[in-house]
Amino acid sequence: MRPTVVITGVGLAVTGLPEDADLLTADFRAPIPALDLGGRHMRHKDRASRLALLAVERALTDAGLPLDPAESSGTTATVVSSNYGNLDSVCEFTDRIAEQTTIALSPLGLPHVSSNAIAGWIAIRHGLRGPNLTLCSGRTGGTDALHWAATLIRAGRADKAVVVGVEPDTEPVRRLLDIVAGQPILDGAAALILEADTDALRRPATVRAVVGSCSRTDDIDAVVAEVRGAARWLTPPGLPADIESPVPATDPTRRFGECSGALGVLQAAAAVAHLDRGDPRAVYATCGRPGGEFVTVRLDPPPATTSRPVHAGRAEYDRELEEP
Repeated sequence: MRPTVVITGVGLAVTGLPEDADLLTADFRAPIPALDLGGRHMRHKDRASRLALLAVERALTDAGLPLDPAESSGTTATVVSSNYGNLDSVCEFTDRIAEQTTIALSPLGLPHVSSNAIAGWIAIRHGLRGPNLTLCSGRTGGTDALHWAATLIRAGRADKAVVVGVEPDTEPVRRLLDIVAGQPILDGAAALILEADTDALRRPATVRAVVGSCSRTDDIDAVVAEVRGAARWLTPPGLPADIESPVPATDPTRRFGECSGALGVLQAAAAVAHLDRGDPRAVYATCGRPGGEFVTVRLDPPPATTSRPVHAGRAEYDRELEEP
């Protein structure tokens, strides 16, 4: 019998976002401290990797799981969605080759230009020994990552999965996307902890949401029909003006700008924030664009018998940050 896949932890490291629940708001105008991306384990890493590492630390703590690799147990997969994550490292290497030839390259820096660098740093930092992969599948990357992480757990390849969506606001990314200064673009990462329900209940852990079905279609009307009756729909950007949502809808890109591969994981974090309020109905997250494929993931509320106080590990994490 295949296990049910549940979400037990959420971690965000997004510039301009103070709390998980604020994903559901249109704006937040209070002063927000800058993200602290310092520390020994952050040295010599690109911005996307540092954002992802911070989000994963917060998600693991939120789920009540250890940060120390020596304390990790079981088989945990790492699934990252990022289309532009380490573009700055790649550009730095190509510029150096153009200016000084390959003689100027250091072999120690070559791993930084791999598209799987972010997932690799996460696995090394926390001793995650399960399947390790990065998806660079465009705007559907975040929902694709959720689908494949859940599939790995249901297939028995892992008992847990760390799912990360991350995109940095760097000068190479703005040049590539032709986004001028002042226009919004996501600078941050969202991380989720997925587990088999049997493992989550054995710990015991806080079950925040249940990962349901995943559908793919190029028909936006079919998506609208699917979400009818839901509590909320996390929509893709650029929906045609004649598409009217049958349920309350939220588009994170209206606040953060281009989110690319991080969008689906951000949407799932927003869905968890909504379900934390106790709504008994499902929430849907859809990524894609008109004229292309749409990928929709359904997130259901936890069964009443597994519901426990949320954010059990957040206070502990905050105390760790305050320690010298």
